[in-house]
Amino acid sequence: MKALKPWFACCLSMLMLFFTVIPLASAAQDNQKVITVGLSADFPPYEFHKKIDGTDQIVGSDVEIAKQIAADMGATLQIQDIPFDSLLPALNSGRIDMIISGMTPTEERRQNVDFSESYYISRQVIMTRVEDKDKYTSVDSLQGASIGVQKGSIQEEIAKGIKDAKLTSVDRIADIVLSLESGRVDAAVMEGPVAEGQVANHDDLAITSATIPDSDTEMAIAVKKGNTELLGHINGTLAKLNQGDQVKKFVQDATALNSGEQKSNNIFTIFWDYRQYYMKGIQYTLLLSAAGVLFGFLIGLVVSLFRLSNVGVLRWIAVTYTEILRGTPMLVQLLIIHYGIAQTFHIEFSVLESGIITLSINSSAYLAEIFRAGIQGVDRGQMEAARSLGMSHGMTMRSIIIPQAVKSVLPAIGNEFVVIIKESSIVSFIGVADLMFQAQAVRSITYSALNPLLIAAAIYFIMTFVLSKLLGMLERRWSVSDKR
Repeated sequence: MKALKPWFACCLSMLMLFFTVIPLASAAQDNQKVITVGLSADFPPYEFHKKIDGTDQIVGSDVEIAKQIAADMGATLQIQDIPFDSLLPALNSGRIDMIISGMTPTEERRQNVDFSESYYISRQVIMTRVEDKDKYTSVDSLQGASIGVQKGSIQEEIAKGIKDAKLTSVDRIADIVLSLESGRVDAAVMEGPVAEGQVANHDDLAITSATIPDSDTEMAIAVKKGNTELLGHINGTLAKLNQGDQVKKFVQDATALNSGEQKSNNIFTIFWDYRQYYMKGIQYTLLLSAAGVLFGFLIGLVVSLFRLSNVGVLRWIAVTYTEILRGTPMLVQLLIIHYGIAQTFHIEFSVLESGIITLSINSSAYLAEIFRAGIQGVDRGQMEAARSLGMSHGMTMRSIIIPQAVKSVLPAIGNEFVVIIKESSIVSFIGVADLMFQAQAVRSITYSALNPLLIAAAIYFIMTFVLSKLLGMLERRWSVSDKR
């Protein structure tokens, strides 16, 4: 078992970083008032990622409004980048204090949250490929067409009103653009300034002359229902900003900032210019994967021993635990842990903690069955021989049975590690800055819908390939020791 020591040492070192450095950052803010805003930072000029002085920053007109609100309240602003359709669950679970993300105060949304006064009115347009610009000159011409929209947005509601339209709802604006460029959709309903930014950076896209009736929509800030104190502060700030037309100036400045440089679609240029984004993502991905496998290893071993126990209640607990976790999607587990527990039991995990917990328990269910197979694969005679020598059942398991079982199932454990590295990308859904999250940020900055994803795919492949080779070396080393 000596060969396992370096593996455990590596995992424990990474976990020490998680439990020391990362909590210190949040502890530093405990003594000051913090206001947390949720937004989907792929919506220029309202909110988007921008590389400024070599660092990634979330900027835009909505961000400037949030800064002003925080300043008027004497609070520190904290920004969380969350997919648009997850913003309302994040607000209702107490993860964020308000939503400023170009959100329209529809009647359906008003049933779940409270909205501020309107701070901006936007127009909706139809974007399509250049060759189809003259094909879709009215809403009626879109009948039967396939239309791309952002999931959970007002644009989705508008598209639903187009007769016989086939909707493709996705999480991010970049995915709409990719669907449009690849011919998967015929057109897209989009905010006017957002569409203008896309057209300026994609020569193959254009905004049609089609006018959407009654499509001017208000933007407002959402807060948790009943939070009248915060709503009062927000409305006070908005009234001050609207008096001086500051919001329009914020939009103009953000538009200029977003179009201030020529975006490159060259995959090598993107990788080199944004290598720091990918490096940060790799660190989080490896941390999540190592922690998930380590905790999954420990929990799975306990669950497998419960499954093999002579006590009926322990066997029932183990079977129920394993079947539930293997029978439900990891995304559902992640949302329950991050949003459901916070809303129901008022226990709030950070996004990183929620990601590690989800990966750990999901991995443990599979590892438990792997360990059970390994333990049952050890010759029964070894247990009997050890007991005849006076060893207790627990000592026999610790010293003889479990070490052999782990050794025999090492390839399966290694495979689970490889799987976790790939599946860890799901935590980007709640805002963990892993490799996939960083790739999405680069997509937003560069207006390149595909190349940042290809770079991320290559990095995932390199990580899993190197890990597979290292595990192969470990297996061969153990095989040599067996022959001796």
